[in-house]
Amino acid sequence: MAAELTVDRGALVVNWRRLAAVARGAECSAVVKADAYGTGLEGAVSALRRVGCRTFFTAHVSEGIRAREAAPDAVIYVLNGLAPGTAGDYGAWRLRPVLGSMEEIADWSDYVHATELPGEAAVHVDTGMNRLGLPPSAWGEAAGRRRDNWLGFEITLLMSHLVAAEEPENPINARQIATFDEARALFPGVAGSLANSAGVFLGREARHDMVRPGYALYGGNPLPGDENPMDPVVTLSVPILQVRDVAAGDGVGYNATWTAARASRIGTVPLGYADGFLRAGSAATGERKAEALVDGVVCPIVGRISMDLLALDVTDVPAAARGTDAVIIGGALDVDRVGRNAGTIGYEILTSLGRRHPRREIGF
Repeated sequence: MAAELTVDRGALVVNWRRLAAVARGAECSAVVKADAYGTGLEGAVSALRRVGCRTFFTAHVSEGIRAREAAPDAVIYVLNGLAPGTAGDYGAWRLRPVLGSMEEIADWSDYVHATELPGEAAVHVDTGMNRLGLPPSAWGEAAGRRRDNWLGFEITLLMSHLVAAEEPENPINARQIATFDEARALFPGVAGSLANSAGVFLGREARHDMVRPGYALYGGNPLPGDENPMDPVVTLSVPILQVRDVAAGDGVGYNATWTAARASRIGTVPLGYADGFLRAGSAATGERKAEALVDGVVCPIVGRISMDLLALDVTDVPAAARGTDAVIIGGALDVDRVGRNAGTIGYEILTSLGRRHPRREIGF
């Protein structure tokens, strides 16, 4: 018996269409980095391409190549920029680098001039993240080189990344929107993209010509604190291997960090941190962290999550037995709640999902 990860491609498509409707006229692309947030890159790209998604973003060239194989006619940008020695891979697979420094712009220009390829690319301007992207001091130089036809390639997208879009009242959003407007004024005629999943909901001034949702496509809540407008995409369930009785005072799991306060029934399931279920969800005595649904009842995970196994307190589920399914992600346990229970975010839960359990795609 093993865990089964179900990916609902129909829900993925519904979420993309919902975000496209909110974007109201801006192109809705799809971020499929990190194996489409753990849900399977090729399946996500294929499903979204068939319903009209034209542009995809990956983090690495290797992901871009996989996306290209799944969507031969799509536009594919690689967010992490142009690493030294990789220009040939971009050219061979018709990938567009997101250039974030004058060095990258110069390298790409040299490659395009040498190969006489079209060489379309995006330029990333930093509006406050202080991570990747051209600092404001370099915007004028880049714009001047474009204006003087020095580049040799077309800038097809000017983009930046929001710092705190999931906090609508945070003043940094307004500052970044204004700063990005300043950058766009230096690159007339170039399409702009600023909004991530949460940014789609910040208003028209954040959307520009293209929005770049990622997390929300896969069921994550782009509006923390409000009802999630997205459909769930991922369900992770696993059958219980064994149910045993433990007496009050008995310990469970490594180092007996959790002891039963009452006579209890403990269900052991074959899922652990090797499967991407974070050890941080472990619960010592008196703590409540990670949970699972058994027969519709929310049951706490007790003791330490080990490499291959975890333990559930199923005392309040009389029907729990060998073979009963425990839902780890799904239903009341959406990916955001699972992330909070493990002291992290739903992004990490999705992208940590292991490859040992079988995957099933439905809905498309």
